[in-house]
Amino acid sequence: MALALGALQSVLDPALPLLQRELGVSPAEGALVANTLLVTGAVVAPLAGKLGDRYGGKRVLVRLMAVVSAGGLVASLAPNLPVLLLGQVLQGAMVGALPLSFVLVRRHLTAGPSQMAIGLVMALFTGGGMVGTLFAGPVAEGLSWKWMFALPTIAIVAATAVVARVMPHDQPVRADSGIDWPGAVLLSGTLLTLMIGLVKVTSGDLPPLAVGALAVAVAVLATGWVAVERRAASPMVDLRMLARPAMWHACVFTFIITTSSGMVLFLLPQLFAVPADGYGFGAGTTDIGLFLLPGAVAGAVSDWVGGIATRRFRPRAVVVAGTVVTAATMIALASLHGAVWQLVLAKALTAFAAGVATTALLAGAATAVDAKDTGIATSLLVVTRVIGLALGVQIGGAILDAGADPTTGLPAESAFVTGFAVSGLVAALSLLVVRITRTRMTSTA
Repeated sequence: MALALGALQSVLDPALPLLQRELGVSPAEGALVANTLLVTGAVVAPLAGKLGDRYGGKRVLVRLMAVVSAGGLVASLAPNLPVLLLGQVLQGAMVGALPLSFVLVRRHLTAGPSQMAIGLVMALFTGGGMVGTLFAGPVAEGLSWKWMFALPTIAIVAATAVVARVMPHDQPVRADSGIDWPGAVLLSGTLLTLMIGLVKVTSGDLPPLAVGALAVAVAVLATGWVAVERRAASPMVDLRMLARPAMWHACVFTFIITTSSGMVLFLLPQLFAVPADGYGFGAGTTDIGLFLLPGAVAGAVSDWVGGIATRRFRPRAVVVAGTVVTAATMIALASLHGAVWQLVLAKALTAFAAGVATTALLAGAATAVDAKDTGIATSLLVVTRVIGLALGVQIGGAILDAGADPTTGLPAESAFVTGFAVSGLVAALSLLVVRITRTRMTSTA
């Protein structure tokens, strides 16, 4: 199931330039297409983790996969952008599969083996992303981009049937209170308003007053969400758990690293697709998928290595190493991006470094809390990871939009240089966070 989910999530990576051309949207609007899934995931993840803790991971996982399957079906039949966005919203429920998997791992394994098992789950999910990256191009160019969503959806339906039949049930725990739906609505509203605001602001179509109104709306929604979570009997996100040093340190690191990773994830396919008569490479969807494949392989290996590294080294050391590699690679890429191999190598290095760091943080946080709180603790980091990726993707799209040629609509080379440099500086920011928090860091990061 993790393989199929990873494939469904990753098909957009190489195909996004193609979708932008066929749908007639800008890079920032294309980023919003990818981020719709992430925004839904940020909301679903903590709800799924809480439900899994209380009612049983298997039971919730099977129902969640039904929603994901419906989303894949809608996307595969989408006649236009709004319907495609609806499909992406439903598919975003797949992000909740990660904390549910962690719930099942902790309930069936002890703390030591569970760290490696969490790394294995992440590796399978990333391995599915590798498969999706590889077949998206041939399917989109040989059949239609709609089949990119249909084929993984068929695999998810089959995998869900196997899980429902083979996986042992875990005992549900009676809930003391209901689900925090107001918190879910406010968080989704905050994230969606923020992403749409970034698209509109960078388009240059909004007057200063409207920009200020959007900023106020985001602030009001975020403040309302915090107020609701603090008062809720059973909050969507336990802010008291977030206040623990081990948790907020891990969340801060995860947010910074994944924001940088999100920018890389968006910028590289866009650069590959730029016509070859300029500074680009004129790559089609299939070629882009092949160029991104080494990075997907490196990401899959990194998740497995991250689980092992957590047992052998302090997570702080793993985070520092991953940050140094990511920051140095992106800053170098700002000046060295004239050959395909340079971009392919950069993608592989950053995918491996960021994957090791974030997986180490996930595994450390999962075993730093009681088993009954595993779902909500790991979902906090999953939400942080998703928000960071979404913000990075949207920032990358905004930078390209701001640097677009008014005649051709294509981004100038300087826009990519700016994007790579900003990505490197964002990654380097986590080194400052490590230094500030070094006296409070523990083995659980």
